[in-house]
Amino acid sequence: MTRSRWVTVTRARRGLAVLAVSIAGAAALATNGRFFHLRITITDSAAPAGVYRVSEVPAGRGALVAACLPAAIARTGIARGYLREGDCPAGAEPVAKVIGAVAGDVVDLEPGWVAVNGVKFSNSQTAVCDSAGRPLRHVPSGAHQVSAGEVWLFGFNDARSWDARYFGPIPRDGVRGVLSPVVTW
Repeated sequence: MTRSRWVTVTRARRGLAVLAVSIAGAAALATNGRFFHLRITITDSAAPAGVYRVSEVPAGRGALVAACLPAAIARTGIARGYLREGDCPAGAEPVAKVIGAVAGDVVDLEPGWVAVNGVKFSNSQTAVCDSAGRPLRHVPSGAHQVSAGEVWLFGFNDARSWDARYFGPIPRDGVRGVLSPVVTW
């Protein structure tokens, strides 16, 4: 074998080894993420895709969080392909969303916008259909007072984010923790 051919084969093997180790590492993170308090997010509805550390600290308005949805909402998300299976009590993966409203806040929902305490969010219009063309159920338009023990989760970075505009508030105890980026892409 010539030297140039040997160098090419060696580089190809090294590249494959790096790829295999990277895939194995990602798989280990995904399967042991709960143990290491890590979460891999592949969508960007609330934040860039990447690996995030989950911290069990108090989460307030504006915090990016990992949260488990109530069973009926989670089943809808899985059935429609919005969520994958995961380790939340309902069998779905946790969502990564921003807490947009907390107890005592007033959420105003209109087809063209969402406002919390009178402050409108950009890119917050409610979609009529999902990306597969299926009709989307949504929270009725109007003002909604956030009750004690509830939060409203939003993901306004993507117009197609399936969030509180469609399923309403969730119990605050469904919030697992605050997400801090480790590496994003």
